[in-house]
Amino acid sequence: MLALSLEEIAAAIGGVVHDADDPAVTVVAPVVFDSRQVERGGLFVALPGERVDGHDFAAAATEAGAAGVLASRPVGVPAIVVEDVVTAYGRLARALVDRLGNATVIGVTGSVGKTSTKDILGQVLAGFGDTVTNRASNNNELGLPYTVTRATADTRYLVLEMGARGIGHIRYLTSIAPPRVGVVTKIGFAHVGEFGSVDNIVTAKGELVEALPDDGLAVLNADDPKVLGMAARTRARVLTFGLDDNADVRAEDVTSDDLGRPVFRLVFGADRAEVRLRLYGTHQVANALAAAAVAIGLGHPVGAVAEGLSQAEALSPGRMQVTVRPDGITVINDAYNASPDAMRAALLALADMSARDGRRAVAVLGEMAELGDQATQTHREIGERVAGIGAAWLVAIGGDGADQYAAGASTGSTVVDRVPDASAALGKLRVGLRPGDVVLVKAANAAGLQALAHQLTESDGVPVV
Repeated sequence: MLALSLEEIAAAIGGVVHDADDPAVTVVAPVVFDSRQVERGGLFVALPGERVDGHDFAAAATEAGAAGVLASRPVGVPAIVVEDVVTAYGRLARALVDRLGNATVIGVTGSVGKTSTKDILGQVLAGFGDTVTNRASNNNELGLPYTVTRATADTRYLVLEMGARGIGHIRYLTSIAPPRVGVVTKIGFAHVGEFGSVDNIVTAKGELVEALPDDGLAVLNADDPKVLGMAARTRARVLTFGLDDNADVRAEDVTSDDLGRPVFRLVFGADRAEVRLRLYGTHQVANALAAAAVAIGLGHPVGAVAEGLSQAEALSPGRMQVTVRPDGITVINDAYNASPDAMRAALLALADMSARDGRRAVAVLGEMAELGDQATQTHREIGERVAGIGAAWLVAIGGDGADQYAAGASTGSTVVDRVPDASAALGKLRVGLRPGDVVLVKAANAAGLQALAHQLTESDGVPVV
């Protein structure tokens, strides 16, 4: 973090320093909202809550090395007291962004692919200068300020994934960290139950490009008409990516290696370079192209960008993490989250990875969340997709959504087991899996299937490199 004293922070966010023997003491480490993550010289944000109140951990935070606490009331230890802690956290992040000088702020959003794109982009840009990105998907009004406080005077690129649960959310995030570059990956049905409609999702995600300055850069998906239409909502230069022949940054001759990792030719104008991704599934090509378009748009050579893409690895847990056990069973842990588009992409990856040697494809699916009126139809369609890719076995976990998976998959030759929870699924899998099977574990994060994926691999799994 850029060094600021308690009194400087208080002045920047409209707070008052309490219980500090020396208000000039400097905060030099990130500002965190989990007391277990406090670093010496950092600041602890005491979030109020119905069940757990962060103010109760103020003393423990300072004992762990925090220079002070951001709080809504005096807590008996050095604190900056403000009216609203979350709002003040955002104001602090904005004050830090304004002091970063030469850092380029890059926003990444979309219904699907934004975390993977952010992870790839962060690794590519790290080859050209100090880069800070969100960890996992810390992409909301708490995670984004935390990420900003990890930036330093050496930071050249600040890559910020921006999530939304409604209209206005991304506009707020861009007010905290005004982007010079904005990336929109794809529009889908993720969280449509909260947004109310796909049109509302388009409105919300497009707030990112609306926030760009005249000399900024909007990176838009040429393969998604809803994203491409956002070009009319920005004053910035537009650079498109995709498989479409008219995309500015595109991929040619897309194939996959024996493990289902994409291989393609990166194209920009007259420049071409070969890319061999270490990531799994052809859906990662779009994510890689989005990252490439940002790097190329910032002036980096196509060859160097392609090399960076080829070195990028999966960073966020539960997102296409592939493990091969000694018995030859391959486990794909993609259980961090699940939208309909992400489900389809993961099933295509499962089909590709299992088809190479005629191995059995096994889909272990928990329910998707926040689909509103689309839930029944979409779960059934995904079940049909399981049968359509020729999966040998479906283990459907949960309630009504799992019933729809099972009903949809029954249209083919797929063997279907319908179970109530992850524990029951684990029992079925331990008995029924065969050497050489390829197993996809995927669901909404709330379904808790990451633990199931770990149980399938933790005893004897060997990660693929």
